[in-house]
Amino acid sequence: MAKICSLKINERTMIPLPSVRMQKVMVLLLVLLITVPFLTHYYISKVVINSEKFGTNVVTNPSLKSITYNEYNWNDVEALQQIANLKLRVKEIMRIRGSVSNELKSMESKRQSLLSEINSLSQKLDEIKGQLNRKQSELRRVHVSLEQAKFSQIEAYMKNPPFIAKPLPLLSDKVFTNEQDLHFSKSLDANSEQSTDSSNACDMHRCFDYSKCSLISGFPIFHYRSDEEDYIPSDSQIFGEHTNQVKADVFEALDNSIHTTSDASIACLFVVVLFHHRLEQSQLQSYLNNLAHWAEGRNHVIINLMPNIDLIDIGVNPRKALVIQSQFSKHSFRNEFDIVSVVANNNEQKFPSFSPSKRSYLASFRADFGANSTTEYQTLISILKTITRESGDDIFKFELNCSLSVCAKHEEILLESTFALIIPNSNSISSQYISETLIRMLRLGAVPILIGGDYIKLPFHEVIDWRLAVIHLPVARVTELHFILKSFNDNDIFSMRRHGRLLYSRYLKDQKTIVNTILAVLRQKRLQIAAPILSDEPSVPLFNKSFPMKYFDPLENMLNPDSMEPDENLGPIEPPFSSISYQRNYSLTLCHSYELWNSHELDPFNLYPYTPFDPILPSEAKFKGSTFGFRPIGGGSGGAGKEFSESLGGNVPKEQFTIVILTYEREAVLIDSLLRLKGLPHLNKILVIWNSADHLPSPDLKWPDVGVEIKVIRAQVNSLNNRFKPYDEIETEAVLSMDDDAHLRHDEIIFGFRVWRESRDRIVGFPGRYHAWDASHSVWLYNSNYSCELSMVLTGAAFLHKYYTYLYTYSMPSSIRRRVDEYMNCEDIAMNFLVSHITRKPPLKVTSRWTFRCPGCPVSLSEDDSHFQERHRCINYFAEVYGYNPLLNTQFRADSVLFKTRIPHDKQKCFKFI
Repeated sequence: MAKICSLKINERTMIPLPSVRMQKVMVLLLVLLITVPFLTHYYISKVVINSEKFGTNVVTNPSLKSITYNEYNWNDVEALQQIANLKLRVKEIMRIRGSVSNELKSMESKRQSLLSEINSLSQKLDEIKGQLNRKQSELRRVHVSLEQAKFSQIEAYMKNPPFIAKPLPLLSDKVFTNEQDLHFSKSLDANSEQSTDSSNACDMHRCFDYSKCSLISGFPIFHYRSDEEDYIPSDSQIFGEHTNQVKADVFEALDNSIHTTSDASIACLFVVVLFHHRLEQSQLQSYLNNLAHWAEGRNHVIINLMPNIDLIDIGVNPRKALVIQSQFSKHSFRNEFDIVSVVANNNEQKFPSFSPSKRSYLASFRADFGANSTTEYQTLISILKTITRESGDDIFKFELNCSLSVCAKHEEILLESTFALIIPNSNSISSQYISETLIRMLRLGAVPILIGGDYIKLPFHEVIDWRLAVIHLPVARVTELHFILKSFNDNDIFSMRRHGRLLYSRYLKDQKTIVNTILAVLRQKRLQIAAPILSDEPSVPLFNKSFPMKYFDPLENMLNPDSMEPDENLGPIEPPFSSISYQRNYSLTLCHSYELWNSHELDPFNLYPYTPFDPILPSEAKFKGSTFGFRPIGGGSGGAGKEFSESLGGNVPKEQFTIVILTYEREAVLIDSLLRLKGLPHLNKILVIWNSADHLPSPDLKWPDVGVEIKVIRAQVNSLNNRFKPYDEIETEAVLSMDDDAHLRHDEIIFGFRVWRESRDRIVGFPGRYHAWDASHSVWLYNSNYSCELSMVLTGAAFLHKYYTYLYTYSMPSSIRRRVDEYMNCEDIAMNFLVSHITRKPPLKVTSRWTFRCPGCPVSLSEDDSHFQERHRCINYFAEVYGYNPLLNTQFRADSVLFKTRIPHDKQKCFKFI
């Protein structure tokens, strides 16, 4: 800096010399002013540090020995002491702070622990409250069950005497023999070699001994099997191939009949079969008179299989034997005694479709001048020609000049005919020609029109209501034929065609069927004996003493939370009880025989333990005289949810249901589904159909104790048809068919059960499906999309009547069951087809559930595209077998009555969550 200043001074020549000295003095003073404070600060800080170190007030630095305590200002010393004390306090505060921090951490840890304990105790409290609510609900349920048990005890005393006692032995007809009957017997003896006018007086009262045919006898029949050579020379026997086949079929049907016995001493009926076409009257009469148990023909039945021969008309005296044949003249037929039958002369063929109802020809007719050449017949032909000319746009196909080549195409014409005419010969009341023509028309779907139906007797006319399938037209109304036919709409034509198919398939399709029909007419119409009981399917248990079934008690905390049932009382827990069976054995036979023969719902060949079509009592009957088994809600006063859950109510007595689960090697899924059924009200038992014939369940597998018996049935073959067999372990009318992965809540099941009880003839279930029409290919498609309209309810979760399991197993066309086994698919579609075909009603869907969620299940077959392709094919194949698609659409769904209803706070909905 001195240099810079000097430079500046030198450059300024005008500054005087003394000024340079002044500048130097100023620089020196500036250096001193800067240096002295630094040195002072340094030594003072050394003195303070040493005094703090040794606890004295004397500065120990050698360079400052001359400086003493007295040289400091008293205020400065006090400040230094405050500074020292402040540091000590800061350290103490820091120590205290650390101690408090540690203590706070400890307290926070304890607080967290206490909070965790409080949460745990709160959870336990909630669980205890839940258990308390459940126990209270169980206590209420037990109370309700106790009240129901009291009713059951009273009813048990009422039921203890048998409903039906064994009847007394029948009285012999000899007890009622009087002079008139003796005279009648003598007249038979006097005319035994003549044309028997007196035999026309035969009826069941005069010519039949009921004492051998009690209601509990089982209707035993004995049929003669003597060879023809025993009574007829061999040169007089000329049998064709068809006759031999008919003969074989007849004897096979008789041999396989449940009624057949080899002990003639206990027989109710004795059956004689005649096949011969070229026999003299004397040979036939001799054969009958020489039968071992002939006894004037009493309790004998002669089945005449000579198609165009009236046995009585050719001079054979049947005496007191019933005659069954296809050809009867007006004077030979003994009404209410003889039976009009038919000899089968057709081969089973594929049925045509029922649609369209109206075919190409409005009506068709094939004239047969060889059989009908009377004046009346020629008049009818003339009228038909006039109708053909004046029919307008309607086409009549009348073959009035029929040659053999043209008539050979008659079946092709019938396939295109809406109606078809039959004009009989007026000389007989029945004939093989009429019956054969009728059967052909029924098979091909042409609605028969019988001209002269006021006197013609069709096969089994006493039991079959032919008006449902055949138009009976008096001869005088032939001129009105066109007008009458135009009055039939598509619905009427379909109904008659469908009923005609029923009559053909059930009674007339082949000779074996005809023989069974004959026996059924004799048993049910003539003797009023109930049909034989239809056997249940034996339930072969999978577990036995060498392979025992192990159980475990399912604790509540083992259940999946998703499976916990809503807090709702759904009904009393009662001991299992069976549905009362076979209550209508004889009332149905005696009072509803026509229904048995002419409805799709029933049949005369089998006796079912119960049906979904049994009559229902009026409402007051449950309070007046017919109280047995009824559980009216609130004792009859009604009520909301509380009273509703205590009693089943409804229009039929109380009952339970059986769950049938079909499973195949999915043990974990099955056990999880069974766990969900614990404590389910109104449950009778659970049947598990183990469908894996070669793979048994693991020996370590434990089954849950769900409060009812679990029966595991071992299937003989792996078949989905096993789902619908009428197992003898099913002792209830109601059956809940379930898949092993179907997860239903208890309230859903009980709701479905209650709905089914009001629609017992229908399938009631949860997942809905429908069949759709593919217009571009003219085929049916199976569809599982959500839809406002449905036609099927999947039987993986559905209620149905046990009656339908009998029909599925024994009556449904066997080709459908074979297709189910072929695809390992479509059994649910087959059951929907069957029920809709029988009832002509759609199924009932309940609740909004459309499908099921199965956590942990492997990929379902239903997710595979081939599964849907098979179901498409099934629907079309089943429709072909039935001749039409019986599925019906519905836009209806059942939900709880008080679903969205606002009710008072002191009332409870029927179902809280539905």
